[in-house]
Amino acid sequence: VQLVESGGGLVQPGGSLRLSCVASGFTFSRYDMSWYRQAPGKVRELVAVITSVGGSTNYADPVKGRFTISRDNAKNTVDLQMNSLKPEDTAVYYCNALDLRGGYTYWGQGTQVTVSS
Repeated sequence: VQLVESGGGLVQPGGSLRLSCVASGFTFSRYDMSWYRQAPGKVRELVAVITSVGGSTNYADPVKGRFTISRDNAKNTVDLQMNSLKPEDTAVYYCNALDLRGGYTYWGQGTQVTVSS
């Protein structure tokens, strides 16, 4: 099982980044997919989730209206489009796969996002 994130980097406030996560080794379409983030000295927090069935989405309040999560089950990918970035968005961003019924969850290694002028 692998989740490999990419797309992180350094961006100025107000800028945009698009994170991607490529999954392998499990039946991607059966899993809810999420992005989490962890800033230095803080707990890991849920940013956005997209469900396996129906593709419903949900977002943490701080990112609503700025971030968009999407998935492509044919390509086994989940993306996070991040617009109007703020310094407080600086964190390591992690991709997560969750099969609640089966009790399986997988994590990627994380990708650093730094928002700074």
